[in-house]
Amino acid sequence: MKRNQQNLLRSLVGLTSLALVVSGCSSHRGEPPSAASPIATSSYAPSAAVSAAPAPAATAKATQTPTPASASVLQSMSVEEKIGQMIIAGIDGYTVDSATRELLAEEHVGGIILYKPNVQNTNQLVQLTNSLKKTNAGNKLPLWIGVDEEGGRVTRLPDELIKTPTSKEIGSKGSTKFAYNIGHLLGKELNAYGLNMDFAPDLDVNSNPNNPVIGDRSFGSNASIVSSQGIQVMSGLQSQQVVSVVKHFPGHGDTSVDSHIGLPIVQNDLARLRKLELVPFAEAIKHQADAVMVAHILLPKVDPDNPASMSKTIMTDMLRKEMGFQGLIMTDDMTMGAITTNYGLGEAAVKSVLAGANIVMVGHEPANVMKVITALREAVRSGRIPVDTIDQSVNQVMKLKQKYHLQDAAVKVPDVKKLNAEVQDVLGIAKSK
Repeated sequence: MKRNQQNLLRSLVGLTSLALVVSGCSSHRGEPPSAASPIATSSYAPSAAVSAAPAPAATAKATQTPTPASASVLQSMSVEEKIGQMIIAGIDGYTVDSATRELLAEEHVGGIILYKPNVQNTNQLVQLTNSLKKTNAGNKLPLWIGVDEEGGRVTRLPDELIKTPTSKEIGSKGSTKFAYNIGHLLGKELNAYGLNMDFAPDLDVNSNPNNPVIGDRSFGSNASIVSSQGIQVMSGLQSQQVVSVVKHFPGHGDTSVDSHIGLPIVQNDLARLRKLELVPFAEAIKHQADAVMVAHILLPKVDPDNPASMSKTIMTDMLRKEMGFQGLIMTDDMTMGAITTNYGLGEAAVKSVLAGANIVMVGHEPANVMKVITALREAVRSGRIPVDTIDQSVNQVMKLKQKYHLQDAAVKVPDVKKLNAEVQDVLGIAKSK
């Protein structure tokens, strides 16, 4: 395709009106829960604290069908380009090396996740994000560049910035205004560095004090507190045109194993989940959640055979049909020990897509990204994954990129002193003279 035609297609993503979409359509939109499903009926414990919270940022209603612009772009894409848009990949180092260039220019990966080893300082991070966007310029859709910026110990932004508090600290204040201001601040900081997606907030209810991975990443042990505070952080991020990905569905708060190392097994049934773990996610969906990250945890009383990130029962029957979520579903990083010690990476990715995931995250090593891409391509070629399933996921991706007016425009090096002054204002820190 000629360059001017590519630019026209990309502009359709960046210029589509905000009123067009909130989240993508899916094959399950509008379908009633299956009568055969074990989760066909549900009720969630009310969360009065949410209704008392400040109203989240206004958003438009979702459309049920692709816009003409979306359909035009989708029809112009090859299967390889479509599968690339379903991948969020980790990269190595502080710069765009040949492996990263190949992932973007040849494999058409639609999103990049950065970790602390990718961030050296302010100048380097801006150079990296600008370089990633420039490298993506030949693709038909702009690039997601995301981080886990939760605050506290889970932070990826440069060390020059004053850090925001943990979710536990935010929750302990009981102030929805403070929570919203933290989300607003994080969104502003991410924007300043050219980042447009935050894998946060954490909506896990910290019900197990021995949990080795959540702890102070949770807003608390009470579902109402997690709901009210988490939704306001989410809304604050959204107000700054940063995609908020709430996690770790259906709830990582009662685990005793770190899923970075092994596969947690949680013996909670549906009644317990609806009463506690699912409450914050249900409230977030009511308040216009755009994207949900699904955890690598096994719940034998819900699906005895598959972890949540590979479970149709959990992603399609529960999240889509029962809870009515119409946005983007993505897996947690597939290179975590919960997956790699129990499953083949490529096969796990195929199962995730068949179960309902729109995005597969592959956080480490380009070779792992290629394993997943190759497996998905082969599954499409063999007919195991219908092309229609791929198209539905890519349409989800395009609609969310349209909603946030994503562009691959370069950013200038931010004024760190000014950003820190805003952090001090939000945190109530006295400024030095």
